[in-house]
Amino acid sequence: MYNGIGLQTARGSGTNGYVQRNLALVRSGKDKIDFRTEEELMKLEAQTTKGPNAEIREHARKRALELKCAEMEDVMREQG
Repeated sequence: MYNGIGLQTARGSGTNGYVQRNLALVRSGKDKIDFRTEEELMKLEAQTTKGPNAEIREHARKRALELKCAEMEDVMREQG
């Protein structure tokens, strides 16, 4: 059985159980062209465009603050 198609077992069927695709089948779905409207395009674009992660922004802010503190510490050590 392949993807729910075919025999459960080939025993007693007179075949080997191999499932082939029908290449002679003509499908009319290929001719259909589906265009998206401007509203759909804007909605899809809004979904894919995301802002930066809040946790990453918070980490970057804390890192910048820590860097500034380290620089101030160096300045204060130089001054005594």
